[in-house]
Amino acid sequence: MKTVVIAIGGNSLIKDAQHQSVSDQYAAVVETVRHITDLLQRGYRIVITHGNGPQVGFILLRSEHSRGRLHQVPLDSIVADTQGALGYQLQQALENEFRRRDVQLSVATIVTQTLVDQNDPAFAKPSKPIGEFYTREQAAERMRIEQWTMAEDAGRGWRRVVASPKPVRIIESKVVRHLAEHGYVVVAAGGGGIPVIANERGMLSGVPAVIDKDLASAVLAKEINADLLVISTSVEKVFLNFGQPDQQALDTLTVAEARRYLAQGHFKPGSMLPKIEACLQFIQGGGREAVITCPEVLSAAVDGRTGTRVVP
Repeated sequence: MKTVVIAIGGNSLIKDAQHQSVSDQYAAVVETVRHITDLLQRGYRIVITHGNGPQVGFILLRSEHSRGRLHQVPLDSIVADTQGALGYQLQQALENEFRRRDVQLSVATIVTQTLVDQNDPAFAKPSKPIGEFYTREQAAERMRIEQWTMAEDAGRGWRRVVASPKPVRIIESKVVRHLAEHGYVVVAAGGGGIPVIANERGMLSGVPAVIDKDLASAVLAKEINADLLVISTSVEKVFLNFGQPDQQALDTLTVAEARRYLAQGHFKPGSMLPKIEACLQFIQGGGREAVITCPEVLSAAVDGRTGTRVVP
């Protein structure tokens, strides 16, 4: 029986600016889990990871509006909050789909911590924008009072920027593997995992950072010895010259080809770049293959009939 790690993007749970509510997100989850259940009925073990970027942004915005009335919530706790909320939606939607199909499976969501290196260069140069936009004056006040790092964002205003260190290890990976091997559908490493560092005695503590969920998914897939890493996104296949008249869909991508295309600048940061990097990390760490595709064709992509397969 093959173990598949499926990484769902946080943005894919929000269809557009008019559909951002919790009920809207749940409707998107319901649609996605139908495709996942197709795979479960075919005998695959499934571990689900997910993004949380928009959801973290919503919580930060609520926190900003309650400033002066309620305490501020640390970023690591916000990641934990979104793991619970999105895990709850995935659990409920999956279990309801199981009842419709008479599938005898159970789902478990694991609050997951991701170890990062406290000496990661990302901590010295925070670059990941989060939360809302501020004026220059408001940003100066936040930097003085909150000790935030702020940066001007493409002429749209100032935003808080935090570190995005590389994931080193998934703390709960043994638990995830145990549950998957014993027949549970597992939701884990939400939002890339809660970023934690370890002191010289191995004691953990959270840090104000965000971790790329695709890179964290690759680490988790390696640690649980998954057969396949699937990164679910908004396109069916990876393209060269994406959005241009001469765009070219890729059916298969070797490690050497991927490196060459990365050097040529085909894949953009914040879009396809981290997905390609995650696939390479999984393959180079001993993984057999990875697939990038969209939820609607998930089953066909796992079969090798569509999507972009990344191979050694």
